[in-house]
Order: sequence, then C-alpha cells, then structure tokens
Amino acid sequence: MTCRNCRRTLSLSLPLALFAALVAPTLAQSAPPADLPDAPTAPVKTGPVPTGPAVVIDTSMGRLTCKTFDKQAPNAVANFIGLAEGTKDWTATSGGPKQHGKRFYDGLTFHRVIPGFMVQAGDTVGDGTGDPGYYINDEIDPALTFSVPGRLAMANSGPNTNGSQFFITENAVDELNGHYTIFGQCDAHTVLLVASIARVQRDGNDKPRTPVVIHRVTIVRNGQPMPPDPTPPPAASPAPAASPTPSTPPALTSP
Repeated sequence: MTCRNCRRTLSLSLPLALFAALVAPTLAQSAPPADLPDAPTAPVKTGPVPTGPAVVIDTSMGRLTCKTFDKQAPNAVANFIGLAEGTKDWTATSGGPKQHGKRFYDGLTFHRVIPGFMVQAGDTVGDGTGDPGYYINDEIDPALTFSVPGRLAMANSGPNTNGSQFFITENAVDELNGHYTIFGQCDAHTVLLVASIARVQRDGNDKPRTPVVIHRVTIVRNGQPMPPDPTPPPAASPAPAASPTPSTPPALTSP
C-alpha cells in the first residue's frame, strides 16, 4: 500500500464533519487564485496594436514584414516611409548634394548582427556611422515596450538622434525600454529570419562577412496587396536555437 493509499484510508475512517474540516482548508490553500499576474497561463502584454502601413523588406536572405505604429510613433513612421519611397530628401554622410526622389534603403546592408539580440541596418556608410543628414526626436510611448520579439525600432547615438538606422529584435529585451523609439511590430516569420541573419559569420565588429543586402523596401498601405514574393534565396542550414538574451545588451549607438 502506498503512502497515498494510507492517507486515503485514514481520512475515510474519520467522522465526515471532521474530515471536511481538515481537508477543505488544505484544498482551498492549494488552489492558486486564477487572476495572479504572474500565473503561467497569463498572456504576455504586448501593448498597442499597430495600425499603420506595413513595411516589406526583401533581402538576400528572404522577406521581413512589419506593421507600423503610426499612432504611437507618427514621425518615425513618416520618416521611414519617406526615406524608403524617396519622397524625403536626404544627404549622404560622406557629403555631396541633397538627394531628392531617391530611395534610401534599397541596396544597403545589415551592418550589425548579434545572435539572440537584434539585426541593424539603414547606414549608407556600412559601419554604424551613417545617417541621412538630419535627426528626428524620440517618440517613446510607455505602453509600447520591448516585451516581445520582433520589435522594429530606431537606432540612435543618444536621445533625439534618430535618422535612418533601424533594428529588429530577436527576443524580448526589457533593458532597451525607454531608450529607443519603437515604430513597428514584425510577424513570426520575420523573427525566425532575424535569427538566421543574426547567425551568419561576422567579424569582430558584428558585421556579416558576406553582406546581407536589402534589395527593396516596399510600403504597403491598408487595403493594398502585398508585393509578389521575390525569387527565393538558396536553401540555408537551419539556425541554431536562439541563445538567451544578454542581461546587458550591447549598445545600439554608433561607434
């Protein structure tokens, strides 16, 4: 007879009222409240829902798709769209005339990739020092945090120094909260592709040894069809499991 059966036999030999008095409190204490905020079944709080245009980034490794937060970060969204479509003037970091009607992101590369953290692009120089010749201010909404993977955000070199560089997170990174403008949320397929991009061979500055190129950025407004899928890239070996997010993520500032 097991210990469990021993206890059951003892309980049945007691008067019913005494048995109820002894067992009922134990059952009540063992049942956790259903509304505990840290209960395992509690949903992850993702914050506001993105309602702006979709950003489709076709790269040499596949397609990234994100929906924008046009209400929470209207200036960042408008800036990215203007650069992507060539409706916003910009100046190359190396100098020269102002570029008008020229698409900014097409042909650039992901110049910084860190497994378990993020991938970063949007620099014409390709080493983290490039910008479009101007800055825009931060738009940090306390309800919109890095609590989930796939956040599309502006990289910066300090407060109110947003320009053209952006990054997409592979994991939740709470340490970034309050420091970077989140202007989009990417889908699950994009997060998997980010994990693959982040694990390509890279040098000591986290720059891919074989460039990961942005072929084209397409802005898809509500009601418009998605662009046709590009020619699929060559099959690659599966990326290893995502490593835990660093307790102190590397800074996203320019060198």
